Amino acid sequence: MNSITPDEKMREVLRLLWDREKTVSFCVVGAGHGGLAMAGHLGIMGFPVTLYNRTDENLHAVRWHGGVKVSGEVEGFGAVQMATSTMCDAVAGADLVMVVVPASAHRFVAEQMAPCLRTGQIVVLNPGRTGGSLEFRQVLRSNGCKESVLIAETSTFIYASRALSRHEARIFRIKNSVRLATLPAYWIPEILPILNRAFPQFAAGDNVLSTGMENIGAIFHPALTLMNAGWIETTKGDFDYYIGGISPSVARVLERLDAERVAVARSMGVHTVSAREWLYLTYDSPGRDLYEAIQNTGGYLGIRAPQTILHRYVTEDVPMSLVPLASIGKMLGVAVPMMEMVIGLANVMHGKDYWKEGRTVAHMGIEGMTVKQIRQMAVGLE
Repeated sequence: MNSITPDEKMREVLRLLWDREKTVSFCVVGAGHGGLAMAGHLGIMGFPVTLYNRTDENLHAVRWHGGVKVSGEVEGFGAVQMATSTMCDAVAGADLVMVVVPASAHRFVAEQMAPCLRTGQIVVLNPGRTGGSLEFRQVLRSNGCKESVLIAETSTFIYASRALSRHEARIFRIKNSVRLATLPAYWIPEILPILNRAFPQFAAGDNVLSTGMENIGAIFHPALTLMNAGWIETTKGDFDYYIGGISPSVARVLERLDAERVAVARSMGVHTVSAREWLYLTYDSPGRDLYEAIQNTGGYLGIRAPQTILHRYVTEDVPMSLVPLASIGKMLGVAVPMMEMVIGLANVMHGKDYWKEGRTVAHMGIEGMTVKQIRQMAVGLE
């Protein structure tokens, strides 16, 4: 008898999920600002949802109330069937596992998830930042996961949201369009219609290299936070982060940083939009330059600055966004002095070595590879 290949097993499961009579079930991993918003929104839309969080005490309120209260662009109460700190219980019945944690926690999540996943499940990193799917797959494999699991990632998080309490979330804005890609890329047409039942905003990306290079958080978070360190530490973040924190001179620094991101993408044969263009496509924000586009982004109004510079805008976005971008650039001979400067500032201000902690080409499994080899891996021709 001919054995069934992993791809054939996956297609068999996906065919069942394509049946629109079947209600797909979700597990949301992470009960922070984004995870609460997503779990609540999914519950409001009528999807079965389980919620996982590493710290169990942060789930007590969701269990007590039976779900998440959502306000803002989405209003209502979303039921959560189970809230647990046991990963295998959380993912057991889920068709789609939505990972909504800082990218710096992806390695831990993959380690915890490796013995729990079953063939046919879809794991989506929301977002992957840069190299997220590549690293996640590496960690699953190194931890003995032999199931045929599909890994996907988004280019950015679908919501601008904040947790108001342990069981309440506010969605300031749902982005117009968020690109999604799978590893390998040939699965994109198979899973996108399934995800679009809940999230019609998800659109097809080219591959995970493309979504990874469209990492706007790398531009808008670390440098902005560090350049406003004095204001943040003096006021405890009592100002509008984007609208107030991005002055014309700060915007010019961000534009230079963004130019390096685009250059690294270009070196891999990946076309990506500039940060200014991204604001227009995502939020309908016009502007002759980045500063003007930021000021015209209504979705950023009211988003307050972090109360400390020891915040995920640095602790996540430096090691999981700037470090991988700079690491790829250095491997491919692209000059990234502005990225290196911001990483260096973060190292000094935090007393860390983010180069050592971060997602380098070695962690992504692409060290020493040519552009052709990397692209073949991304599309499934390895």
